[in-house]
Amino acid sequence: MTKDLRINSKVFEGAMKAPNRAMLRAVGFSDDDFTKPQIGVASTWSEVTPCNIHIHDLAVSAKKGAAEAGGKPMIFNTITVSDGISMGTEGMKYSLSSRDVIADSIETVVGAESLDGLVAIGGCDKNIPGCLIAIANSEVPAVFVYGGTIAPGRNNGQDIDIVSVFEGVGQHNAGTIDDGALRKIECAACPGAGSCGGMYTANTMASAAEAMGMSLPGSSSNPAETEGKKADCEAAGAAVYNLLEQGIYPKDIMTKEAFENAITVVMALGGSTNAILHILAIAHAAEVDLTIDDFDRIQKTVPHIADLKPSGKYVMQDLHRVGGVQAVMKVLLEAGYLHGDCMTVTGKTLAENLKEAPDLLEGQQVIMPFDKPKRKDGPLIVLKGNLSPRGAVAKMSGVKVKRHSGPARVFDNEPEATAAVMADEINDGDVLVIRYVGPKGGPGMPEMLSISGILVGKGMDEKVALLTDGRFSGGTHGLVVGHIAPEAQVGGPIALLKEGDIVTIDSDTQEITMDVSEEELEARRNAWVAPPLHKKGVLGKYAHNVTCSSKGAVTDYLNREQTEATVTVKN
Repeated sequence: MTKDLRINSKVFEGAMKAPNRAMLRAVGFSDDDFTKPQIGVASTWSEVTPCNIHIHDLAVSAKKGAAEAGGKPMIFNTITVSDGISMGTEGMKYSLSSRDVIADSIETVVGAESLDGLVAIGGCDKNIPGCLIAIANSEVPAVFVYGGTIAPGRNNGQDIDIVSVFEGVGQHNAGTIDDGALRKIECAACPGAGSCGGMYTANTMASAAEAMGMSLPGSSSNPAETEGKKADCEAAGAAVYNLLEQGIYPKDIMTKEAFENAITVVMALGGSTNAILHILAIAHAAEVDLTIDDFDRIQKTVPHIADLKPSGKYVMQDLHRVGGVQAVMKVLLEAGYLHGDCMTVTGKTLAENLKEAPDLLEGQQVIMPFDKPKRKDGPLIVLKGNLSPRGAVAKMSGVKVKRHSGPARVFDNEPEATAAVMADEINDGDVLVIRYVGPKGGPGMPEMLSISGILVGKGMDEKVALLTDGRFSGGTHGLVVGHIAPEAQVGGPIALLKEGDIVTIDSDTQEITMDVSEEELEARRNAWVAPPLHKKGVLGKYAHNVTCSSKGAVTDYLNREQTEATVTVKN
């Protein structure tokens, strides 16, 4: 042992600490345990979603690894919600806010119990950024472990997943499949434990965490129900003890260059638009100066090389079989796209880790060569213009339409917009707008997978543009633009849009505009009145504290402007 690791043991020295020791004896501590560093294992186990139903056993494995390394580990829990289950319902308002509940609850336990180290295990979409925000705020040596991806379902000889069900609803509405066919898709889509299988938000953020150096090499790719995943967790427990020995803290790993590595991997893999929101929030917690413009800068230089769902053919399990995220990072490093000197949770640099990484399987088709990429640049594109002066986000992987101009069809909530689509009231060429669903307005910035999936199922995904100040699931594909900022709730330009206004989205020029004069916009702005904010419970707290999506929709942004638009919000 190179350092005295009896950090928390000092809390138990002296006669006045007898009550503290007495309480811990009741949960199994012995005299010897009071001399060991206490390592928290934050488990997001829950029966409410397949993403997390297996995580208790993984927490036990992490506890075993930490104990065998010489620590005294203790498991504690936090919440999770299922985006897939709440999608298209009022429950989706709680999704993004749960990220902060998770982060705050983990930080609270680590701080209140004076824990010396932390293993955090997450599964569903908000667990991963929630755990990483907590790690940054807790400032103790820590490792994040991803609970792993679900295996694909099988239907009619093809791999399917949860997005197949949403698109099946659209096919059913269009009359191309019947009740029986839709039920077959429903029953086969999710065969067991693990997070949604494509390069959706959970797999995107797991890959980003590994690229950032906060997860052990290879751990983001191992599927949920494998011995490899249990080994990941056991190794993470031991790794935290090693970090304590070496005195390596999250701030030593979560640097600006590490975040740039994470963004690079997300672009190369064609990850979820939610990655922009979450990586900004994690950087804020880590006190790293990262902005939406950094995503724009990196997008222009990093090619999209992964043929992964939702716009591609393969799922995360396929990527695992051909070498995983480590193999992709290895080729990115060799091509000069990554900062190899970044510290990681192994105590080694990224470049040192990748020397031991596997090569991509010869003959594989999941990852394209650099001379034949899916796109020559990244697929997550930041758009700006008079409709979104602070930036909006479009995912252009697999989208052939580069420019769309058409009349706005404006809805102030998702159910009314969905009803219009299902009733065939939206026409080819339209720009479907769903507003007042941003961080404050939703509240909670709900995802629009349900309506985007229906548009895909009806064959309208590149005939109708879908715009919102809310979010999209990582499973969404098509001509969609989200995160429009400032949001409608604070008087952003999207609040001033009227039915029939011509809206133009151009991914080549990175513009999103409405053909309305400044004089007319000023007149509309003067007549606009903000709807009341949600005032009760967790959503009320969230609505009154959350920032603009272009800043990561964080809730502890101190000294910010009281208003994020050119008008004063009236509550």
